[in-house]
Formats: sequence, C-alpha cells, structure tokens
Amino acid sequence: MPNNQFKRGELYSVINGMASTAVARRLQKNFRTAGLEITIEQWSVLYHLWKEDCLSQQELCNRTFRDKPSITRLIDNLEKQKLVKRIASRSDRRINLVCLTDAAKALQDLTIEIANQTMNEALTGVNKDEIDVVKTVFQKVYDNLT
Repeated sequence: MPNNQFKRGELYSVINGMASTAVARRLQKNFRTAGLEITIEQWSVLYHLWKEDCLSQQELCNRTFRDKPSITRLIDNLEKQKLVKRIASRSDRRINLVCLTDAAKALQDLTIEIANQTMNEALTGVNKDEIDVVKTVFQKVYDNLT
C-alpha cells in the first residue's frame, strides 16, 4: 500500500512547507533585530555568491531555484544597497556576472552566525537521527519530482 494516504490538512502542511516558512520568518526577524536590512531572498543570493563569487544571473537562477525575473529584481535591489555589482563577462558580453562588493563580504560572518543561531532555535529538541531521516525523505521527494 502506498505511503501517500494523507489527510487533507497533513498534505497541505507538506506542500505548504510550514516549517520552512516558520524558519524563514524567524530568520528575517533575527536579521532585523541585528539591524540588517536584507530579505531572506536577498540573503539566499548572497549566500551562493559567498560560496562562489561572480556567478552569472542564470547560474544564480539555477542555484536558488528562482526564475529570471525574480533574480533580476533581487539583483537590482542588492545593487541599490551596494552589496553586488554586475560586470560584463570577458568571454561573452551578453552575460552579466554578479559579484560581491566589500560591503557584502563584510556581512558574511554575521549573517551566517544569525542563520546558525536561527537553525539552533528551530532544531531545539530534535536529534541528529531525526534530522537525517528528514533530509533523506525530502531528498527522495525532490528526486521523485525532478
């Protein structure tokens, strides 16, 4: 018998991502409390640039699971905040690379610390085995749908 016999509310909870939403809201609150005026969406772009600076807008779309208009808007706003700059690719002028500014680099440690604190709050009372099970299940769900 398949394991997909959910009650309506349970299925909605899985689809809606209630836990993910709660974590995102808390992280946003913690950023504001620390005096940071960046959104979770902007932070996700910065996070990927901290891992590898000067990515194309298309690569940022791929890594953040966002569409081109969303990434363009996020990058526009990050540029206004002087956290990123667009640079024409040397190999293909049709491609803009998005690169971190010094101001964005200075935010990395603080925002990562806040994100880690937020996850510690979220995972209070959850042991490593439970986390591993959730990771495995969500990876299987993702793999089934991609």
